[in-house]
Amino acid sequence: MSRRALSEHRPWLLASLIAGVSYFFVADDPIGGVWLMLWKGAGVAFLAIYAAFRGRGTDGLLIAAVMLFGALGDVALEISYVVGGSLFAVGHLIAIALYLRNRRERTSSSQLMAALALLILTPLIAALMTFPLDNWMLAAAYSGVVGAMAATAWLSRFPRYRVGLGAVLFVVSDLFIFSREAGVLPESITSWLIWPLYFGGQFLIATGVVQTLRGKSFTQRG
Repeated sequence: MSRRALSEHRPWLLASLIAGVSYFFVADDPIGGVWLMLWKGAGVAFLAIYAAFRGRGTDGLLIAAVMLFGALGDVALEISYVVGGSLFAVGHLIAIALYLRNRRERTSSSQLMAALALLILTPLIAALMTFPLDNWMLAAAYSGVVGAMAATAWLSRFPRYRVGLGAVLFVVSDLFIFSREAGVLPESITSWLIWPLYFGGQFLIATGVVQTLRGKSFTQRG
């Protein structure tokens, strides 16, 4: 990125990092209310602004929309898991469209197997953890969309160890949420992992996609 680009767009990334990291330390505030909900959504909302200004063409608009629905989902989850999950699902579907538009020309068998594992194992693990709780099928269906998002990210032309890894971190974060809700893992463990994995994943995805669209970071082996 040029110095001018950094000076123009670094503030959005810096604001995202400040909001996302600081939220981790205030998330358990019992009197947070609306301001805490907005604080939660701010980290990814700033990524959406960054993508909107820095991205290029249709793909730039798509990654901005992915981050926007992520930010809306962050806020809505504090009110309803169903509403929040639905907003995230829309964002994942947009992300799938983005990654399919940017398929990698050549993929190895190991890369295909990794993508297949993400596609199949993500909803399977979610189902095994949440059955027979209410809405376990909804959790499995949502996880199927998340798994498809991660699989297509892994097979896209975007850097695998930024965008692909970010998508995998998103998957793991969601599985930790389900493990907490199902009582598979105690909150004393999941509370330390869910937000850092999620926000770190979103940050890697947004910056990896945008910088690739700017022509700075694409390599066929990335």
